[in-house]
Amino acid sequence: MFGNKITKTIFIEGMSCVHCSKRVEEALKAVKGAKSVNVSLEEKKAEVVLKVDLEHEILKTAVEDIGFMVTEIK
Repeated sequence: MFGNKITKTIFIEGMSCVHCSKRVEEALKAVKGAKSVNVSLEEKKAEVVLKVDLEHEILKTAVEDIGFMVTEIK
């Protein structure tokens, strides 16, 4: 059964266009353990559904390594 899912919301600064949000989406999808990613350019955030719980630092690094700033992860 797949009753429990882990969702993290990442608040991101620096995304200014659809291309930026696609880059963030691809970077987060490449993280081992990520199941799905939904990036909202308008809300400046990404929601990541994980197969396993990951440390916030792993997700933050994935976003910041491509040039954007993570302001918060919930």
